[in-house]
Amino acid sequence: MVFKRLLGSMGVGGPAVDTALDLTTAVPGGSLTGEVRLTGGSAGFDIEHITLELVARVEAETEDGEREGTVAFERFHIGGGFRLAAAENRSVPFAVTLPWETPVTQLHGEPLGIVLGVRTELGIAGARDKGDLDPLSVGPLPVQEAILEAFGQLGFGFRSADLESGRIGGTGQQLPFYQEIELTPAPQYAHRISEIEVTFLANPGGLEVVLEADRRGGLFSGRDALGRHVVSHDGAAHRDWNAVVESWISQLLDAHTARAAHTAHSPYGDDAHAHGDGHGHHGGHRSGPGMGSVAAAGAAGLAVGVVGGMVAAEAVDEIGDFFEGDEDEGGDEEA
Repeated sequence: MVFKRLLGSMGVGGPAVDTALDLTTAVPGGSLTGEVRLTGGSAGFDIEHITLELVARVEAETEDGEREGTVAFERFHIGGGFRLAAAENRSVPFAVTLPWETPVTQLHGEPLGIVLGVRTELGIAGARDKGDLDPLSVGPLPVQEAILEAFGQLGFGFRSADLESGRIGGTGQQLPFYQEIELTPAPQYAHRISEIEVTFLANPGGLEVVLEADRRGGLFSGRDALGRHVVSHDGAAHRDWNAVVESWISQLLDAHTARAAHTAHSPYGDDAHAHGDGHGHHGGHRSGPGMGSVAAAGAAGLAVGVVGGMVAAEAVDEIGDFFEGDEDEGGDEEA
């Protein structure tokens, strides 16, 4: 899907920009290549700069409740310093590296409901114009996919995914938001927890995997009871991830049990454990388009299929709505 737009700041007769991405699906920390195609207008224009901006739809907790906004999380200068003649066609190729913490938008070819985009900005005669906006699809790294596969093989299912504004204390998080992948519990854990949330914070050496389990009969506030694990990219294909993930879950449940016992005897209740950075667990996340609550797959891994007659095209519709809304707002809205 490619969106063309005549530069509004130039009016009728201005140049047009069309950005084409080479890859249909990128990966965190990987290369994103393509070209920016410019078509001159009725007169010549000096192109001062061409900039690519990565944007995401992010949820944030405010005093008025939860809202969504557009967050730009990376910018790349890819060209400029030339004159585009009237009616001239020119292509500017680019190759940029995505941040390691770039959210995953699809698994096994199915969308997770995460909305990312690549916005192209032209600087012309001292003015800036956001001339083109394209959807960005990002698949998991091998180690991310292996961990999610293990959850699926243990009986967990996909519920939803979203991007949350804020930071997780005690981690090496770089972006101003993090991704949560919410899983329904496997049958053997269903009597103890209602869901597990998985957050991947990737870096060149590996991953920080942050887990939180919502217990039955109540929800722990704060992020101090999370399980946090560090894994390497190297040797991911040769590890017994089922055993690794099962041990993580056991540790997490043990931590919940210990915390519940402590809270029962604390005069301050759960508030005694609130996280110091003010970014606690947020409930009520929006489900991905057409996803709902999906049953777990067996040997094939985590199920992310569509249900109830919904199809992946609904995810495309949401991306289109996001782009249209972004342009109607006339700029970024900080989440």
